[in-house]
Amino acid sequence: MLRIHLLNRAGPLMSSLGVFLSIIAALSIGAMSPGPSFVVVSRIAISRSRADGLAAALGMGLGGVAFSGLALAGLTALLSQFEWLYLALKVAGGGYLGYIAFRIWRSAREPLDVGERTIGSRALGRSFTTALLTQLSNPKTIVVYASIFAALLPKTIPLGLVVALPVGVFFVEAGWYTIVALAFSSRHPRRIYLAAKTWIDRAAGTVMAGLGLQLVVSGLTGR
Repeated sequence: MLRIHLLNRAGPLMSSLGVFLSIIAALSIGAMSPGPSFVVVSRIAISRSRADGLAAALGMGLGGVAFSGLALAGLTALLSQFEWLYLALKVAGGGYLGYIAFRIWRSAREPLDVGERTIGSRALGRSFTTALLTQLSNPKTIVVYASIFAALLPKTIPLGLVVALPVGVFFVEAGWYTIVALAFSSRHPRRIYLAAKTWIDRAAGTVMAGLGLQLVVSGLTGR
């Protein structure tokens, strides 16, 4: 009887673990796909410091936690019911990406001092905030999260999954962008960046502007 009882308890546990791993695997693929978040973290790491890049990675991780929480709370149903809200979020998010693109383009020709400098909490806070807002500015991401959660979560969500998923999402997002920050803050990538700063910044600004414009257009046209 004891063995049967343990097997009955192990069934739901293994099922929850399988759901958790499936969701984390799907979100990992999404996190690694190029987008505005990748552009922002890589540029922060290469143009400021490794610590700034890691602060940006932390911002991306917390942004992912926010999206997972909204997905678990059923925000998709709200956005489906009020389509104008989703379209407004697209326009606002696209506008923010356009603002970031303008700042990158405007500073493209400014020389960059990469000598020894003191890294203050204000500078790290700016890198963290920029990354967090960039992550949250793309409403398509919440749809991706919600779609994956809706497709893979059981009808009745165990409390363990409610707790574990945001933690897992944080490690996926923050972990991936930590790798990006460490890679782009290394000496060789930074040397390449310094040699072609103007053109690299303008290319990054153009990519960000294009992504922002795509969001604005899709929001205004209702797509």
